[in-house]
Amino acid sequence: MAKFSRPITVKFPFPTRKNAITDDYIVSGDVLGVGISGKVYRIQSRRSGQTYALKILVDSDLSRREVILHKKACEDCDYIVKILHVYQNMFLKHKSILIVMEYMEGGELFNRITSRSTSGYTERDAARIIAMIVQAVAHLHCMDIAHRDLKLENLLFATKEDNSILKLSDFGFAKEGNNEDLPYKTPCFTPYYVAPEVISKTRYDKACDIWSMGVILYILLCGFPPFYSKSDEACLSDDMARKIKAGDYQFDQKEWGSVSDEAKSTIQQMLKVNPA
Repeated sequence: MAKFSRPITVKFPFPTRKNAITDDYIVSGDVLGVGISGKVYRIQSRRSGQTYALKILVDSDLSRREVILHKKACEDCDYIVKILHVYQNMFLKHKSILIVMEYMEGGELFNRITSRSTSGYTERDAARIIAMIVQAVAHLHCMDIAHRDLKLENLLFATKEDNSILKLSDFGFAKEGNNEDLPYKTPCFTPYYVAPEVISKTRYDKACDIWSMGVILYILLCGFPPFYSKSDEACLSDDMARKIKAGDYQFDQKEWGSVSDEAKSTIQQMLKVNPA
């Protein structure tokens, strides 16, 4: 916990609530998910009975930057999970930030795909899903924000319906800055989705999100990722890193024979090793 003992210098540019969150919400022990920076719980409004999601972060400059970027990004975009309120209070004896967000009943895109067994989405359905992701990412990039952790687990459906809206969440790796003025060097990533320039430990920019979208589109259409490790699936193996850096992936006939050349070309444009 030593890293959280530093003085906090980042100030919230919006009002926060200082009362106990339990005054306003019933907090259950039901964990909806675990992000890179904290757990997300199911909560219920004492006033309306409506269900929401609660993310709890230990208070720090890093956590505050995450919340500020997320709140800034979600205000004018329907494809980013909304933040309703931010509390500053104690939680488990630690100064914490408690973020009340809209409840995404439909769950993760990851779970939707795994429930389909070995089959991918049709091109029409995949196009609808990727279009919503593109809307969210384009909005972020127009604000000079790179998400840097686009993956199936961070894309949530609002409802359980097949045609539900899909929204982007978890801004724990997000970074703000113009491509020319502030290239990124910190290697923040999830192995399956990481762009080659990120693991090459060179400067990179918002284009890393485009690569991740290409990986997601590939998975949508065939059911598995273009790059993977045959050993520990949670780590980036040397062989997997080599293939990512070389852009070495295949469109095997068995899975891709019925997929159009246009769809494959779109993936190839996204999975460019040296983006312009």
